[in-house]
Amino acid sequence: MTEHVFIVGGTSGIGLAAAAKLMRLGYKATIAGRDPARLKAARHSLGDVGAVVMDAADPIAVKAAFAGAGPIDHCVLALGSGKGAGPLHDVEIEAVRRGFEEKTLPHIACAKAALPTLRKDGSLTFISAVSAYAALPGTAGLAAANAAVAALVPVLAAELRPLRVNGVAPGVIDTPWWDFLPADQRRAVFAGYAARTPVGRIGRPEDVADAIAFLIGNGFMNGETIVCDGGVRWAA
Repeated sequence: MTEHVFIVGGTSGIGLAAAAKLMRLGYKATIAGRDPARLKAARHSLGDVGAVVMDAADPIAVKAAFAGAGPIDHCVLALGSGKGAGPLHDVEIEAVRRGFEEKTLPHIACAKAALPTLRKDGSLTFISAVSAYAALPGTAGLAAANAAVAALVPVLAAELRPLRVNGVAPGVIDTPWWDFLPADQRRAVFAGYAARTPVGRIGRPEDVADAIAFLIGNGFMNGETIVCDGGVRWAA
């Protein structure tokens, strides 16, 4: 029987790449996102995929979306936020709070809403970020929100067993997360990170999608977060 994967944040970047990878592996996929235009474009790109308009920051919408999704074997939470970035001296506490509201709390809300329809021995995969593990100046706010997401993994692996709970912490990945920067500035930032990263490049969404697919498919992986960063945390 074909296994069903529900991907929150599946309309672009890592979530979209994960949907494409998993569908190639034979999974049935449903993607959820808050932007109808991106959802339409993602469906056009992926083909035979389920799609749900859902704002992950709206608990009522989240609960309704999962209730209407039908039985789910695996759930991937690919939610991001750029709020809270910057040196501690300059960062606004309100921006840090927004980061938790856009990243941490939706991960918790979606995980909770998924449980009634998620297969008891299926899997739940959180996406945090390398900032939770690295010493990157100017990322304290981001690191705090992502570390909170990463901290959920071992706790829920123990609490929700036999459901497997894992995570991926991506490094610098070429996704729309970076669209706040002008194109020339983004290229310069990427070049700088590529020069510092042991593998000699920044990441692609497909790199992280491979890690997600591994965690879903390997029934002996539980309570772990894969840091998929090309080694950049060691060069920070």
